[in-house]
Amino acid sequence: MASTNFWRPKFIHQYQIPITIHQQNCFDISTNFYFKNSSGVGAPRQRQRRSRRLFVQCQTAATDIEVIARAGKDRLMKVPISNIRNFCIIAHIDHGKSTLADKLLQMTGTVESRDMKEQFLDNMDLERERGITIKLQAARMRFIYENEPYCLNLIDTPGHVDFSYEVSRSLAACEGALLVVDASQGVEAQTLANVYLALENNLEIIPVLNKIDLPGAEPSRVCQEIEEIVGLDCSNAIYASAKEGIGITEILSAIVQRIPPPGDTAGRPLRALIFDSYYDPYRGVIVYFRVIDGTIKKGDRVLFMASGKDYYADELGVLSPNQLQVDQLYAGEVGFLSASIRSVADARVGDTITHFQRKAEQSLPGYKEATPMVFCGLFPVDADQFSELRDALEKLQLNDAALKFEPETSSAMGFGFRCGFLGLLHMEIVQERLEREYNLSLITTAPSVVYRVNCIDGETVECSNPSLLPEPGKRRSIEEPFVRIELLTPKDYIGSLMELAQDRRGIFKEMKYITENRASIIYELPLAEMVGDFFDQLKSRSKGYASMEYSFIGYTESDLIKLDILINGDRVEPLATIVHKDKAYSVGRALTQKLKELIPRQMFKVPIQATIGSKVIASEAISAIRKDVLAKCYGGDISRKKKLLKKQAEGKKRMKAIGRVDVPQEAFMAVLKLEKEVL
Repeated sequence: MASTNFWRPKFIHQYQIPITIHQQNCFDISTNFYFKNSSGVGAPRQRQRRSRRLFVQCQTAATDIEVIARAGKDRLMKVPISNIRNFCIIAHIDHGKSTLADKLLQMTGTVESRDMKEQFLDNMDLERERGITIKLQAARMRFIYENEPYCLNLIDTPGHVDFSYEVSRSLAACEGALLVVDASQGVEAQTLANVYLALENNLEIIPVLNKIDLPGAEPSRVCQEIEEIVGLDCSNAIYASAKEGIGITEILSAIVQRIPPPGDTAGRPLRALIFDSYYDPYRGVIVYFRVIDGTIKKGDRVLFMASGKDYYADELGVLSPNQLQVDQLYAGEVGFLSASIRSVADARVGDTITHFQRKAEQSLPGYKEATPMVFCGLFPVDADQFSELRDALEKLQLNDAALKFEPETSSAMGFGFRCGFLGLLHMEIVQERLEREYNLSLITTAPSVVYRVNCIDGETVECSNPSLLPEPGKRRSIEEPFVRIELLTPKDYIGSLMELAQDRRGIFKEMKYITENRASIIYELPLAEMVGDFFDQLKSRSKGYASMEYSFIGYTESDLIKLDILINGDRVEPLATIVHKDKAYSVGRALTQKLKELIPRQMFKVPIQATIGSKVIASEAISAIRKDVLAKCYGGDISRKKKLLKKQAEGKKRMKAIGRVDVPQEAFMAVLKLEKEVL
């Protein structure tokens, strides 16, 4: 090898290929080597013969990795329960979770190099573009450690707070977790939230410092942060770079050594935890589950304990990461089930699967139904697309049991649907999928939350639409949802972020310095104040350095009122909003001013009013288009001019009494955009 004269050109005439030679993984080197000939010009002469010789010489260095890769192809072979490890990866957005998962799959030979692509477990285009995980995935890997085969089940989880329930169910299916932290950015808000969820589930947590190859990486500082904030011992933290392949073998060895195996409970009645499900148009609902107790076989009649539905298990298999069928799964294993289930609602996340004949005495704890927190109206731009929108929402609901919708009619935008979502990200994803996958053009109203109205007669009404709010005389009080929000920020931006939270009616709870330069600020905040541009403001005020995490804490009574908009004396329902009394004037003033700019002038004067009940709090007027009736009066008595003006005024008055103002759709769109900013 030493005698071979390598030359690494950046670009060579028509062969414009950058050449890199990896010292450690020589067996992966491409055969397209360039050698310097006698004339000094790079040419691919004799490249196949020489590179093949190089491969033989370097083969011994790659033996261990090849053994691991070959073992990965035997991943359907059974191993003892003591050799099973179930784990997940916890990380903040953009800390390298998907890249690490890719490297683990590649290193264990689960995915062939030729099939490999970036973010392998992120199947949707949206996930790849945004760099986030939306849909859960699972992968079974086989790893040889000290000449003994181990079965490693990776359960990939979404990182966003909107999907915290799904994350909690995934964590409940594991015994351990990799805590991946960016070595340059440090601990972020979402990292903390998911770590606390993992600690609640008594998981063994392995700290992994990713991206140590970056110039700005400070692993020692980040280790100290983890120890101070989370309380984890980082003396045995793994330094890694998923992109460069550094530390991957150490991570696999740590999973085997430090994560405990599942309990040997194969003899008990079947209990399996559903951590995800999706709808396949040919096979029905495919359920992803982890067997906690007992054994499940192909053809068994199974019962879903929460929904009460029973089915026959037509298909049974493991995810590796593609679906591979098997005849049975026992306690500790992770797999999938197909049973001709027609709706995702019959197999919800968190439900327990048991045998129909030999039922388990008690279902697994932690199940709850997803409740929408944020609502908005979806209307097709073209009224003819209403039926297509309904079909698209029904198809999406097959995959997403948390999505709720009901028909809604608006005088401004026609027929549409009132939709409920888990949060703002969930709303954006659904809207974007409707537009991309179903080619729909949509108008989205300003997001709102669910209010509880306590009526005088003792009844409690849940209201997500201002038009459904009971009359002032019938209601005793209105309650709105509150969230506990934690902001992690560098100390330079504490003042501006506290000002932002105070402006949004936040109630200050606690502030503490988690390190010398970073602080944690905790507020209780109305959810309605957060569904607008709160996150955008947070990022702009902190120059992108701050992060946030929130959780719903309950309903609190607030001084809320319904703000109506009257145009020419007629109430316009689509523009009505529920706002806090202190903000009513500023919101009313902003809406009336915007409408004055957008509504075209009429032949008569048009008043635009913002009202609370019958009280007008803000008003603007669009002046009439007037013909100059005095143009022909070049002189003469003033009484002649007065007579002409009086006649014109009577005509305008008569026109106003019978005239109707049509608000153009552009005006509605602009006002909806304004509502998102000012509310």
